[in-house]
Amino acid sequence: MANKADKWANNVPGKFYVDQQCIDCDLCRETAPGFYSRTEEGGYTYVSKQPTTEEEISLCVEAMEGCPVEAIGNDGDA
Repeated sequence: MANKADKWANNVPGKFYVDQQCIDCDLCRETAPGFYSRTEEGGYTYVSKQPTTEEEISLCVEAMEGCPVEAIGNDGDA
């Protein structure tokens, strides 16, 4: 389960975030490419845009549920 205390600083403020458990597997970026981005420097993913519509939220939830290491959370600062 993702931990708010360990989320990457690059995450944009909002409900969804990626924490330091991320293994850079690319699954979330493939599932919801408009919301998750990769930092080349650190080799991890972060939330670059928060979803606003129900469809966008569904994509982000799908990415979260598919994360093999549970590095995506949806209990961040709204």
